[in-house]
Amino acid sequence: MAEQFNYTSILAPHMRHLLEIKSSAGINALRTKWILKEFDDFANTEHLSDPHITDTFIQKWRATRIADSNLTLYAKYSVWHQLTTLMARCGCPCFIPRLPKQAKSDFTPYIFTHEQIASIFKAADEYRLYDVRMGTGLIAMPALLRLLYSTGLRISEALSIKNKDIHMDEHYIHIRKTKNGSERIVPLCESMQRVLVDYIAHRNQMPLKGVSDNNSLLFVKSDGTGFRANSVYQHLRKLLDKCGIPYKGNHHGPRVHDLRHTNAVHALVQMRHNGMDLYTGLPILSTCLGHHSLAATEQYVRLTCSMYPELEEQCSEVNAFVFPKTCTAYDYDD
Repeated sequence: MAEQFNYTSILAPHMRHLLEIKSSAGINALRTKWILKEFDDFANTEHLSDPHITDTFIQKWRATRIADSNLTLYAKYSVWHQLTTLMARCGCPCFIPRLPKQAKSDFTPYIFTHEQIASIFKAADEYRLYDVRMGTGLIAMPALLRLLYSTGLRISEALSIKNKDIHMDEHYIHIRKTKNGSERIVPLCESMQRVLVDYIAHRNQMPLKGVSDNNSLLFVKSDGTGFRANSVYQHLRKLLDKCGIPYKGNHHGPRVHDLRHTNAVHALVQMRHNGMDLYTGLPILSTCLGHHSLAATEQYVRLTCSMYPELEEQCSEVNAFVFPKTCTAYDYDD
């Protein structure tokens, strides 16, 4: 286990047991690891000496979380529920907290227009360096931004792609490192394939050892090292300024992740223009985005209808009933 997840409290064996169970089920559980680290630190602070969680202990922990949002608290209570249930089943009597009412996010993503997307791509193609930097990622940025918009990949997923994951003949990318821990296949359109072929050809001309090896990263900087998500974000900020697209800040974007949101909305609009009911296309979009529940994808249908009200009248009422507005499943996409 990574050093930052070296649990040391009396609860540590049970925390590791919980993570082992999740790992055996193919769940990455990175967020759970961080939440458990918080619990571990709190248990050490309280000098907990007995693996027995009480209602009072949970309340004392809750009193320290005054800055957490309702969504964050729901996620943490969910981990408390899992941990205490496991401990109780292993013979450690514990108070098992009830989950609070699941909060709904009121976050509205920034959706780029087609004109803005085109201007961003044009600006990325024309961007030039004004000084010498061996570690610049400029060569990969035009292809990377296009891939994020074309496929709806998360930035972490795109940056983890290796050369062996690209299957041009079969027109897909094999995404192995995903947020939800479930590998998936993402289709490539012809135009995106041409972009990747062109990028790979230019990348392979750089004097970098092993850059074309199967296990090497697809997107690399000019010194052969991989990208950090923050460097992509900083580059996008420069392109937004160049394109005259206002940056709102305070988590209101535009962000790199908004290319994923834009992909979902534009894909639904295209489906509708091709004669497909929006709700019929929902499972297709959900699979491509790597969501674990249709409820996580359904938000894009409602966002699309609010942005394009003329499309809502063309949605089937039958399909809207099949995919209702409320669902107990939840997908932490943001």
